[in-house]
Amino acid sequence: MEDLRKHFPALESCTYLNTASNGVIPKPVVEWRRQHDLDLMNHASVFRDKHKVHIEQIRKTVADFFNAATDETALVPNLSFGINTTLEGLPKGQKILLLKNDYPSVNWPVETRDFDVCYAEIDENLEQNIEETVAKHRPDIFMFSIVQWLNGIKIDFEFLKQLKSYHPNLLLIADGTQYLGTENFSFTENAIDVLGTSAYKWLTAGYGNGFIMVKEAARERIFPKTIGFNSAERFESLATETAFMKHFEPGHQDTLNYGSLEQAILFQKKIGKENLYQKIASLSAKAKACFTDMNLLRNDTLLRKKHSSIYNLKGDKALFQKLQENKIVCSPRGGGIRVSFHYYNTDEELERLIEILKMN
Repeated sequence: MEDLRKHFPALESCTYLNTASNGVIPKPVVEWRRQHDLDLMNHASVFRDKHKVHIEQIRKTVADFFNAATDETALVPNLSFGINTTLEGLPKGQKILLLKNDYPSVNWPVETRDFDVCYAEIDENLEQNIEETVAKHRPDIFMFSIVQWLNGIKIDFEFLKQLKSYHPNLLLIADGTQYLGTENFSFTENAIDVLGTSAYKWLTAGYGNGFIMVKEAARERIFPKTIGFNSAERFESLATETAFMKHFEPGHQDTLNYGSLEQAILFQKKIGKENLYQKIASLSAKAKACFTDMNLLRNDTLLRKKHSSIYNLKGDKALFQKLQENKIVCSPRGGGIRVSFHYYNTDEELERLIEILKMN
């Protein structure tokens, strides 16, 4: 595998362990963006005449990468847009299961609408908590993040399949923002019915782009109201002829931002995503072993067999300040210090972090 770090100049000046907050955009994506804007500046509407073809090309790249169909994939500016559009299309008064302290863009849109809400706890017994809550409250929908933003707890996909088999009418709506781009994922083979994401973290595509995928069976229960001229197939189309997924794409689509998503995916494919994902898994396993030895993990992470590459370490403001002073970029979250490891991080950076932590 070629030297990855040459594509990420930001890594030269710090130990960057903050992808859970903001992924580092690779140079090839930025170079593509620069050329895109030059073409728009120089050719204006002539350049935009090709935008529909380009958008369909981007959609196919995204769908293929996550083993989904193009007609169940929509390009959206961020997760929040996709989630809110979905929720606006749900009949009111349904019972929705959420996870306590899940990401605000997941929970708030539900909590501020006319839904009957119940909750499951996020801890080392996450799946058991969900199962018990479903059995007790019989929700219509379960909405959740695949990987938790505060501590990196990752839901078990096999559990979701089992849950779906026991409760086939339970609609599963998931946020993949802290997950997609870290390991192979097949939307077709997964139990999730609706999957949305922003792509500025682990997909390293910058801001203003993401996507949402909705399986055919789920469309019988969701009636999105969002619509605009871009939702139409052609000038002569009627509003009533709008295809389901086009309700998520109501206005002019931005080929710069969505094109950045495509370029970031192509970058992973060119480098070799299998190698990249193996590197993430390996570094995460080493990190967990080190953090365990140093008693830096809480039970909600320590006692789970599988985990993401996001960790919330025991630590106060003074420790966070020390990490900052030593140019280790991370985030204070949930009463601890959140660090996260991506494919552009190294064993040496983990060792550097451990070295500073031991000085505390």
